[in-house]
This record gives sequence, structure tokens and C-alpha cells, in this order.
Amino acid sequence: MKRPKLKKASKRMTCHKRYKIQKKVREHHRKLRKEAKKRGHKKRRKDLGVPNSAPFKEALLREAELRKQRLEELKLQQKLDRHKEQEKKRKLKTNPVVEPSNVEPVKEEFEQCKAKNKAKPGKQNPKKLYCQELKKVIEASDVVLEVLDARDPLGCRCPQVEEAIVLSGQKKLVLVLNKSDLVPKENLENWLNYLKRELPTVVFRASTSLRNKGKTIKMRKAPFKSEVCIGKDGLRKLLGGFQETYGKTIHVGVIGFPNVGKSSIINSLKQERICNVGVSMGLTRNMQVVSLDKQITIIDSPSFIVSPFNSPTTLALRSPASIEVLKPVEAASAILSQADTRQVVLKFTVPDFKNSLEFFTSLAQRRGLHQKGGTPNVEGAAKLLWSEWTGGSLGYYCHPPTSWTLSPHFNENIVTDMKWGFNLEELEKNNARSIQAIRSPRLASSILFQSSGLTNGIIEEKDIPEELPKQRERKWQDGGDYEIINNEQESVDEEADEESSDTSPPKEAWEALPEEAQADEQSEQSHILDRVPEEEDDAYNFSTDYV
Repeated sequence: MKRPKLKKASKRMTCHKRYKIQKKVREHHRKLRKEAKKRGHKKRRKDLGVPNSAPFKEALLREAELRKQRLEELKLQQKLDRHKEQEKKRKLKTNPVVEPSNVEPVKEEFEQCKAKNKAKPGKQNPKKLYCQELKKVIEASDVVLEVLDARDPLGCRCPQVEEAIVLSGQKKLVLVLNKSDLVPKENLENWLNYLKRELPTVVFRASTSLRNKGKTIKMRKAPFKSEVCIGKDGLRKLLGGFQETYGKTIHVGVIGFPNVGKSSIINSLKQERICNVGVSMGLTRNMQVVSLDKQITIIDSPSFIVSPFNSPTTLALRSPASIEVLKPVEAASAILSQADTRQVVLKFTVPDFKNSLEFFTSLAQRRGLHQKGGTPNVEGAAKLLWSEWTGGSLGYYCHPPTSWTLSPHFNENIVTDMKWGFNLEELEKNNARSIQAIRSPRLASSILFQSSGLTNGIIEEKDIPEELPKQRERKWQDGGDYEIINNEQESVDEEADEESSDTSPPKEAWEALPEEAQADEQSEQSHILDRVPEEEDDAYNFSTDYV
């Protein structure tokens, strides 16, 4: 008779091997005991129970017994419930067909869920939330600090917000020129002289070395970097002097466009990393209250919402990527069109270019940004330029207007009211000290940029355009489905046209490229076309029968 095949391997072993294993186990246990003895680990003491001398011993023991019984009963009940649930699941698996009597309750439940989902309001537009938070900050503040990027101060001013501050009552508006170490000193002085004629202006440079719970956190390194905060004493003295004249505690709101350094200024004043800061735009999404001292409280706010009717350059510089999705090539081309070409060539060490597409190609080759096949990554180069221009590393500057004119939302009375309560003489001295302390770049090494002027913003929620819903309800009625399909087809066609226009370079740029570049691109296109039939041939055709 044939021996049946064993399912499991035999556990037999030689005596020598078995004794060796037992010896190793004993040694291991001995080692553990030694270590426990060194650590001073003691064994758990046994529960001695209730001593005989204790009063009401019998009652205590009875209570303990009853508690034990209740726990056992509860465990048993839970076990029974689990078994019942398991049986129900098994029955459902064996009989998946639903009886007709149970169909109606299921339908009713489905309709109720549908009604609940319809009643639930959708997620609110983040832009509307930003407007609400900004209004709260303006209402709660006695002094409002409008933070400006020193590289383009006029482009960081929002007339709509300034007008709202003027209309909201007896509130003071102060301008803060942040990132002042990224512009030449001559240009900074010119801007200071221009802005202080209208409103009190403070020269500031936020610190890059911040403390967080005893640890020092260094931010991303930038050229002309200084770990020491500049202008902090001047700003604190200005606010402290106003508080003394005001006679009670003041609330200071910090507002501005994205990436101008609102949260960095608060962290520098507090000398601690309290507000979240980073390279990406629009990190602050809610108002945050920070007490500077017993008399002064600072309120951080989300950024202004940029109006879509601004110029493409303004939208590229002032729109956070998390809120408005920008096309990198278009955004970077708009920025490049307003910069001095010769200085851009020297700064990025690329050859002279005729158009933005040629510049991005050269920049991609220079920085080693390549796609598959070795072609230069134009989109990656555009993103690089955009991130450097909007970040805090690239030094560029704008010239102030030749003639000074009062802003349309201000008049002489408002200007005098805004300056009342501040010690302007002391502020001028502090600004002069700050400018001397700043290590600014030379005029020749910075890029000259043409400012687009004041940036229009949105402060009212009703002015924000409503977004189209992602999913539309289909009405299966006479001709209803046909109309919806047609509409969807038109939208798809429009999206396809947009994508084709984005991917293909413009006609003017193509004509402007040198002949060698055109020949290379044509050869690449022909190579791609040659590859298409090979890929199609490999596919299996299910419509034909193969014998």
C-alpha cells in the first residue's frame, strides 16, 4: 500500500540540535533577567486582598463579586450579539436576492439619503472666506499695517482695501516696506521719500532665523541674507508712541497681497515662530491673534484677492498658486515682458534671446531641466522663473513715478488724520538707521522692472465670480439628454482647442526661432509621427478573428 503524502514537514530533529536550542533559550532568559535586575525592574506584587482587620470586609467582598458577575454577563452578551451579526451576514451571502416586500423600504431610505445630500450646502468658495476674514481684521484693528514688497511697492497697494479702511472710521494706516534688502539703497530711499508724503512708512527687513520652542529654525537661504531683523525697533516705537497717545490697548492688523511677508513681520516682532511661513503663496487662511505685549495685540490676516481684470503681469505676481491655477509659460512670459532684457541675460547667464520661448529653452539647458528624449523642459524653466520672481531670493527694483500725485481715495484731511498720533521725526531717524544697516545689492547687479501700478483687489463677496459646478444633473426627458450631450461636447471641444493652443508654440515665436531650432523641432515631430504606427501595430484588434 502506498504511503499517503504528508501535509506538513516533520518536526523531528537530532538530540544534539534540540539540546543546543534549549541551552540558547536558557542563556537568553538569563540575560534578560540580568538586564532587568540592573534596571531595577521589580516583579508585580500579588494582590493580598482585603485584610481581616478591615471594617465591612464581607460587604466589600460581596460588591467585588457582584462586579465580577456583571462583567462576565456583559462579555457573554457581547459575544452573543457578535454571533447574531455573523449569522445575519452569512444569510445575506447565501440569499443575495432581496424579497419584493423589502424593496420599498430600501427605496425610501435611498430617497431620504438623496434629500439629505441635496440639503447639505457645498463647500464655500475659499476666496469668499478670505474676504470675510479680511473684513474681520479691518473691523477689529485700530492701526492697520499694509505690507509692501520693496521691489514693487506701488504694485502691492490695493486702492479698494485702503478705501475700506478710510470708510470704516478712525483707523490708522501705516505702510511697511518689507524685503528692503533686495533693492539698491538709492532706489529704497527714493521710494521712502515718495510714500511718506502720503502715509507713515517704515523700512523693514524680516528675520530669517526664528526660534520655535527652544530650537532655532533657519529659513531658506537667499542672497544678501541677514539673520538680524532690521526696522523692528522703529516699528515697535512707532506703535508704542501711538498707544500712549491713544490711551488704551490697541489692536494692529497686518494686511497685504500674498508673499509680501505679513507673517514673517509678526514672527520678527515677537522673535519667535508663531505664524506659519513658507515659500508658497497663501499659507495664512484665517485671522490669528498674537499678543506683542500687554498694550499691543497683532492680528495676522489672509492675503487680498486679486481682481481678474488686472494685467497678466499683475495676476502672475500677486495670485497665489493654491487659489488661482496659472499657466506657467504665460505667467512667466508676462513677467519677462516687463523686465530689462540685458540685465535678465546677465543675471541668468543665458545667451541673448528674441522672445520668451527662446529664453525658457536656454534657461532649461543652462539649469539642466530636460524631458524624456533630452528635449529642454520649457514649462519647468517657466515655473522656475516665476517661483524666483515671486519668492524672496531674486533682487529686482522699480522706479517710483516722476511726479507725485495724491491717490484718488485720499484727500488732504485724510492724510493729516492718518499721520496724527505718530512721532514722524523719530520714525525718520529710525528709517535712516535701518537703511544704513541693510546690506543691499548694487544697482548694476539688480534687474530693472516696469511696475504695472496699483493692483485692484476684491473685498466684497458678491464681486467674486461664482465657479461652475463640476457635475451637472441630467434630465432624462424629451430632448433633454440630447441638449446636455451637445453642451458637454462643445465644452470638451473648447478644452481641446485650449490645450492644443497651450502645447503648440505661437506662430510669431516659431517664426522668431532660428532655422536650426526649427529644423530640430520638425525632426522631433517627424520622429514622433514615425513612432505612432509602431505603437498602433502592437495593439490587438478584437474586431477581427485570427485563425
